[in-house]
Amino acid sequence: ADLGKIVEFKAIYFDLDKYKIRSDAEPELKKIIKIMNEYPNMKIELGAHTDCRETKAYNQLLSNKRAKASVDYIKKGITNPSRITGKGYGKSKLMNSCSCDGDTQSSCSEEEHQKNRRTEFIVLKK
Repeated sequence: ADLGKIVEFKAIYFDLDKYKIRSDAEPELKKIIKIMNEYPNMKIELGAHTDCRETKAYNQLLSNKRAKASVDYIKKGITNPSRITGKGYGKSKLMNSCSCDGDTQSSCSEEEHQKNRRTEFIVLKK
């Protein structure tokens, strides 16, 4: 597989408390569909994440919904949809120091929290 194409996978982002695919994410998802159709043996796992706000249980459920929404979008456009799976990670893998536990609130900006509300694409097989 052309490794240069694989490197081009970029995270997509979600609005606070939402799992709907945003219009700015669609070009990236379409690019993934195109590449997966060019490489019919490629397998990808989507990892969906949340920011730290809300409870661990709530964020796990939300990240699962984000993973499902992303997977469903891609499955509609690829041959052999079983090649893509998704997993929610909740707030367990923050990209920055914007954590908030218990009564401790984060002083991070909305832009900083946005970096954590993402779906990443991991190539399992080329």
